[in-house]
Amino acid sequence: MAILGLQLQQRFPVLTAVCYSRLISATIHAPAVASVSSLSCKLKKWNNGGRLPRRLVVGLGASFWAQYMNMAGNSKSFIASARLKGAVEQALQNAEWPEQFPFKDEDFQRFDDFNSPFRTSDSMFYEVPRFVTHIDDAAIAALTKYYSEVFPPSNTPGVSILDMCSSWVSHFPKGYKQERVVGMGMNEEELKRNPVLTEYVVQDLNLKPKLPFEDNSFDVITNVVSVDYLTKPLDVFKEMCRILKPGGLAIMSSFSNRCFWTKAISIWTSTGDTDHALIVGSYFHYAGGFEPPQAVDISPNPGRSDPMYIVYSRKLSTA
Repeated sequence: MAILGLQLQQRFPVLTAVCYSRLISATIHAPAVASVSSLSCKLKKWNNGGRLPRRLVVGLGASFWAQYMNMAGNSKSFIASARLKGAVEQALQNAEWPEQFPFKDEDFQRFDDFNSPFRTSDSMFYEVPRFVTHIDDAAIAALTKYYSEVFPPSNTPGVSILDMCSSWVSHFPKGYKQERVVGMGMNEEELKRNPVLTEYVVQDLNLKPKLPFEDNSFDVITNVVSVDYLTKPLDVFKEMCRILKPGGLAIMSSFSNRCFWTKAISIWTSTGDTDHALIVGSYFHYAGGFEPPQAVDISPNPGRSDPMYIVYSRKLSTA
């Protein structure tokens, strides 16, 4: 059995495919780990102890690497060499969880939480609509294919879907429809443009993690490359459990190695792909009311296109 643990070494993340002058959609990659050891011991390595806060250190490293990678040119080899085949899928198999949630408040700090040239409030950061995609076409196709395999059939009576942290596109299968598809996001103009949504809610989950829906309302909850921005993930996951119907599916963490690095939580930017699966799996576990979470690697072309990972679970039928 695997015991939950992350290798939180004092290292800088590598940013690839990023224009330093804009710092808009950065790819952050930290090496994946081959084994899982004691989480609490690893976390102690990041105690401040009079040093600079971890988020500040990571941010400074990110700035340096952004410039370096711009000069270095092709960075695909960094991604290809760091990935471990099957490591993400194995991360949650027979996991043994510590009795208490092992993360501290500092693990959910972000570079934006400190004074920096890049500091902006979330409302200001997301105020301008971005009609772009944040993963490449191959990764999008892989995610859409996965959805087609696990979603209820299109136009199934009574089915409701919530797309959390949504925008102008949800990557659902072409022509997919349900009676109720709700989008929740930060930018109203983006949500208005999303063709699959039947309704939308503008809400900052980091300020208001309480979801404005009745108990047992949704059959499926999705979230694409945004779980790394949640600063109160347990609150959000508990709410997800509340609003899911018994047996409902939560595909909360379709994630890759791209993010807005000033907005991603510290525990995310200082760890790698396998660790990310453990982090998201821990949210399901400690929120309660979910089946043991599972991880799936649906990366279409490892080393040649964006990776794509899924961590999913279902609400217990008795919850």
